[in-house]
Amino acid sequence: MKDRNFLDTVMEFEQQLESLQQQYSELKQFVAHMVEDHQTLQTENLHLRRRLEELLSQTNDESDKGNNDKPARTLDIGEGYDNLARLYHEGFHVCHVHFGSIRKGEDCLFCLSFLNKQNS
Repeated sequence: MKDRNFLDTVMEFEQQLESLQQQYSELKQFVAHMVEDHQTLQTENLHLRRRLEELLSQTNDESDKGNNDKPARTLDIGEGYDNLARLYHEGFHVCHVHFGSIRKGEDCLFCLSFLNKQNS
């Protein structure tokens, strides 16, 4: 009886180890995904900072020439578009049909059409 109980304990321990190994593998995949997302966001942030610096330098150059109305308006439009694009990527509709509702993971052709029209 003791041998049987010991064998059951060893088998249970083995199952626990397998379960822990599975959890560890899932955690590694999650961390790898998070590191990849982090790297993507850092790269995107760097590009956005460079673009902002370009726009600000253009705005400063044009304001030195005395024409500062148009660059400010262009910068505001770009900021609004960026906000809508950010909302869309966060999972919300930005189209007139479903504005503000949650997208539930799938892409919306109305939103994509609207964002592409704004981008052109």
